[in-house]
Amino acid sequence: MEIDAATLEWLLAGDPAVVWQVQRDLLDEPEVVYESTRQRLNDEGWTARFLSLQDPHGTWANGLYSPKWQSTTYTLLTLRRLGLHPDHPAAQKGCQRLLEGGFMPDGGIHYTRNPKIQHSETCITGMVLSILAYFRYSDDRLHTIAKHLLGQQMEDGGWNCRSYQGDTHSSFHTTISVLEGLWEYEKTFGQDPQIAATRVRGHQFLWQHQLYRSHRTGQIVDQKLTKLTFPPRWRYDLLRALDYFQDCRASHDSRMDEGIQLLRSKRSKDGTWLLNAGMSGRFFFHMEKAGQPSRMNTLRALRVLRWWDQDTAISHK
Repeated sequence: MEIDAATLEWLLAGDPAVVWQVQRDLLDEPEVVYESTRQRLNDEGWTARFLSLQDPHGTWANGLYSPKWQSTTYTLLTLRRLGLHPDHPAAQKGCQRLLEGGFMPDGGIHYTRNPKIQHSETCITGMVLSILAYFRYSDDRLHTIAKHLLGQQMEDGGWNCRSYQGDTHSSFHTTISVLEGLWEYEKTFGQDPQIAATRVRGHQFLWQHQLYRSHRTGQIVDQKLTKLTFPPRWRYDLLRALDYFQDCRASHDSRMDEGIQLLRSKRSKDGTWLLNAGMSGRFFFHMEKAGQPSRMNTLRALRVLRWWDQDTAISHK
């Protein structure tokens, strides 16, 4: 994937959260270079602004899961995607609050005020595991959470947070949240054969649907699945899925071809990708403007295509 000089210059003029990932993922800079930039996140830009909004007792917006999108869960999800260093004390405190406030008897996570509800919520469990594992929070319950998610996998290979209500078909949204959680767990604790095999089954579910199509009719399930937003929060979209696949270096599957071509087609003439409008709700601030060129989407799209094109070239040798 060719990256023109003007696009690179534009990316490198962005927030430090963008710059350090460009240096690592697009420029192959030495670790000492991108980690030096990464340290700036503590004091500059979007990440520092989020950190400044943490409550004295360790939460954001005085909530664990709500209000959306200001709560501790969604703020830490964003900080994970921006690349805040795992050992940051604010993140560690937030992780403590998430685990202590949501760990359920069945081994998963749920945030509910209803004492009659004793089951976990699979989508939330996946998201919170991704947070706890990324920030390397030291607690043996992380292993219990990962094991719980393995037991929630459905017959079709994916996951659905409403399976306990009788749903038999997996959800795109729940599946990507669980896959990200299990992958972050493996990155922190090392490869686990059972988890790796479980994730491959999850990949097959997404590939069977060509990333966004019904396996029955072939129609796009929801046009929102093809939109490019940031941060994605709980919602699945094409770029979120492809960025996950490039991060874990998944095997290439021809059922991703259409999605890759769609991603290419969304590139503007100036070499950038736009930010599509996301979900409504409460925000501390907007990092980028909907309808305008997005550095985060451009960074993510370019690293996906770089991974895809490099692996394709190798396979053809």
